[in-house]
Order: sequence, then structure tokens, then C-alpha cells
Amino acid sequence: MERKLAHKQNCVEQNLSRRATKGSFVMGAHIIELAEFRARRSESGEAAQAKNEPASGANRFHFWTGASGKRYVHTVYNLLECPALPAGNYVLVRRGQNGRHTVLAISRVSSAAHSLNLAEIRHRGAKLGADEVHVHLLANTAKQSKLVEFDLRGSQIKPDVEYIASSSLVH
Repeated sequence: MERKLAHKQNCVEQNLSRRATKGSFVMGAHIIELAEFRARRSESGEAAQAKNEPASGANRFHFWTGASGKRYVHTVYNLLECPALPAGNYVLVRRGQNGRHTVLAISRVSSAAHSLNLAEIRHRGAKLGADEVHVHLLANTAKQSKLVEFDLRGSQIKPDVEYIASSSLVH
């Protein structure tokens, strides 16, 4: 299994180096074994739940679903252990006694200075009482980042049907 993985990785590296010399756009990837990832995730999740603590480090992922139905993978960090981050989206979360997540804020940071982005996230998280930050860094442009933010925010809204029916929005 390890030999297969090493061979695949070698092929990918050769292909990337060939494309890089031709001037093509190069994108990096990290191959993970799903079974191994799930085993590590369940071990770290059980340990964190036993201590009633949020995840530590970047070894946990969470998928948030937007109003469009699209799923966005987020890396989960303890608010105090979150590293400096490039521009991207984030969800501030409070983990309850039962281990369930409560979304406190969905936003994005856009500064070129990674430390300023971290300061903004920690400041807002501290004001709201968050203990986790879920970070999504896969939006390639500021426009895509804004779309991700609005999609995720839209999924958290629970419409007041009576208010909508009685308002002037519906004729």
C-alpha cells in the first residue's frame, strides 16, 4: 500500500514538474487515506469529547452545507491555537456540553497580512464567546469568498413564515 502511494506521489510530482516547465498553472494536493483519517479523527474526537474540549490543532475537518446545498470543507482550530491565516472564510463556533456546534458568526477575512486576519478572528471570537474557528481557504478569489460567505449565511437563516406572509413582500 505504501509502495503504491509512493509511486502515485512520484508520478504526480513528475507530471507537475513537466507542466511547470511548460508554463502551465500548477496546483498542489495532499493525498490522504480516508480510513486512516477517519480513525485518527474518531480517536481525537473521542478524547476531546471526553475532556469536553474543542478540537486542537489542524487535524480535524468539518463540512458546512450552504443554502445552495454545496458542501464546504473547513479546518477546525481551537480559537487560541489557530495559526495566522491568509484571506479566507471562517465560522466562529461554540461547542456545547453535548458536543454540538452553535454557529456564532460566519464571515471572511481579506487582509494580505496573515497576522491581521488572525487578530480579527480572535477578537470577534472572544467578543462572541467562541471556542472554535472553522476555516475555509479554498475560494480562489475575493468574489468566490464572498459567495461562500453568503451561501453559508443563507443556510443558517430560519425564515419567519408568519412574518413573511403578513408583510408587504407577498401580495
